[in-house]
Amino acid sequence: MPAPPVTTVAVTSYSVHLPADERFGAAVADLPPVEPGCPADRAHTLLGRKGLLYKEPATRLALCAVHRALGLPDGVRPDTALDPRTAVVAASNLGNVATVVDVTRAVAKEGSRGVSPMAAPNASSNVIASSIALWFRFGGPNLMVCSGETAGLDALALGALLLRARRADRVLVVGAEPDDETAVAVRRGPAADATAPPLRAGAACVVLEPVTRAAAPLATVTVGPTVSRRADVPLPAPIVVGPGHLDPAAAWGDCYGAQGVLQTALAARLVAEGADSVAVLCGGDDDGWRTALLTPGRRP
Repeated sequence: MPAPPVTTVAVTSYSVHLPADERFGAAVADLPPVEPGCPADRAHTLLGRKGLLYKEPATRLALCAVHRALGLPDGVRPDTALDPRTAVVAASNLGNVATVVDVTRAVAKEGSRGVSPMAAPNASSNVIASSIALWFRFGGPNLMVCSGETAGLDALALGALLLRARRADRVLVVGAEPDDETAVAVRRGPAADATAPPLRAGAACVVLEPVTRAAAPLATVTVGPTVSRRADVPLPAPIVVGPGHLDPAAAWGDCYGAQGVLQTALAARLVAEGADSVAVLCGGDDDGWRTALLTPGRRP
């Protein structure tokens, strides 16, 4: 029996949602400019006020990135029927780490009664992905990836796999990280690298669909395997978005688990603006390295 054809995956929309700060004004040569987004505590200006109480900063930023990728008007929460064929894959390593620490301390000090019932749901590792699915009424699979520095491209690969397995017709790949005191301390660790870009709060979203279904594909995307050494990383395009090349983290701060999604969104914009091909590079010596290749989107 012949194998089914491999589905070519297209990027059909994207967004980058980085709250403005003193770093954000820095220009990154050859990268397109990015409009600053609202900070987490002002997310209601984009999403509307209802339903945001008790949501963590990373979840709010992720919701903002999806809102912008879907082209929804400011201040309006979508009121649509459940979409069972849209999936969500979220990437974040530190999104709810502050809540986990607070809950652990409360239990140690007061027992389970010391934990607020409003805060407890945020201790779920899947809180970002599930919050997006509930907010936007997406009924397909929702997954959370917390795999270190390659998390953004790992999420992208899982999104493509869902399309190829026909588990979804559309996948929103979302990355988000906070930069609260707890997240910064965990990211820095006991052996901090003083030369590494600082952690910053931010989010990004890339919408994936099969190229045969996409009305206006912006780019096609293929994610490569994970390799352990940077010297073994293939760079299949003359333009590379990532460390040592066109590096938004060096200028704006590092979104850690979300960085691969953010770089993919920027690469999609470069391709949509005329680049023949753009590679995305993310990872580190501890977590391995991964690449993605984006080329112009053309329907067969």
